[in-house]
Amino acid sequence: MSSPLKAQNRSKVYSNFKYALAIIDIIYLVVLLIAFLGSGLSSRLAVWINSASTSRFLTVPLYILAASALYYILSFPLNYCRSYQLEHKFALSTQKLNDWFFDQLKGGLISYVISLILAGAFYFILDKFSGIWWLVISIFWIIFSLVLAKLTPILIIPLFFKYKKLDDEVLRERILKLADKMKVKILDVFEIDFSKKTLKANAAFVGVGKTRRVLLADTLKNKYTHDEIEVILAHEFAHYKLKHLIKLLLVNSVVIIAAFYLIFISSTAALKIFNLSGLSDIAALPLVVLYFVLFGVITQPVEAFFSRVMEKEADKLALKITGLKAAFISTMDKLGEQNLADRKPHPLIKFYFFDHPPIDERIDMVKEEKI
Repeated sequence: MSSPLKAQNRSKVYSNFKYALAIIDIIYLVVLLIAFLGSGLSSRLAVWINSASTSRFLTVPLYILAASALYYILSFPLNYCRSYQLEHKFALSTQKLNDWFFDQLKGGLISYVISLILAGAFYFILDKFSGIWWLVISIFWIIFSLVLAKLTPILIIPLFFKYKKLDDEVLRERILKLADKMKVKILDVFEIDFSKKTLKANAAFVGVGKTRRVLLADTLKNKYTHDEIEVILAHEFAHYKLKHLIKLLLVNSVVIIAAFYLIFISSTAALKIFNLSGLSDIAALPLVVLYFVLFGVITQPVEAFFSRVMEKEADKLALKITGLKAAFISTMDKLGEQNLADRKPHPLIKFYFFDHPPIDERIDMVKEEKI
């Protein structure tokens, strides 16, 4: 068994690779978008599709398909390094290359369909609501995100993982009682086959309304005690109890509205820079994406801060409900080791990347709590 110091060093190296690759990924995407627009390639692609297409209704689907395929090809080495090679290098992945590529294909198809819906709505609303399009499209995107959250457990997750009702009846009843105690309505508790792809552990409380359910990774169920699993799920239920999901929705809604309003008031100048006729031109779609990427870079630390505050509140409520202080600490230690978490990140890294408090901070907070 590796020493704690070696495990910490391994986690730090893994985390540093992740941070570096994430930063490179953002910079690379921005460079590609600017090059695609500035070189006129986006305009030429739009002209070619318009001339080759037999129907104007095919313009958006064909453009998104061609642009997405080009981006995937150009970003493949970085994507492969981040999501496959790095995970195998640090013995966190059990997935074979062909299975990984098949997941990439499925993920690409899902992203394509979602992009098509959002872009189609964007151009329709842009045409019908000229003065307030930014507000109408924002409302549509917000509603669509809620619909997607409701459908994810029943349509998207099963495409990547198989899950079944939890067969540990004692644990299942314990989780259902916890949900009842915290006044959280759930469909049931399910086990998901994480181990076929990764050695990392996770648990999730997903869905909206009647699709709301608990998903336990088998990598967590098989290695954690019932007390540890209960405190993990108490934390997840605490988010619901404290209305964090609604608060996050409000924060995300403000970000979406602000981003579209920024496009509304400043896109005329940006369009001139890239010699584009207007937002209604399909060739300007990468410009809209560029706005969201840059706006996301600016707002991410703010969103991460709000998320860390809510995570801390959820930790405190979970401890208050369960009283499982020792189990919480052991869970954090196990998750840190199993997922190679950066337990003491640099303040700048924490400020920008961390939507949860670092593990050591969470443990210190629990030790100081009087339960």
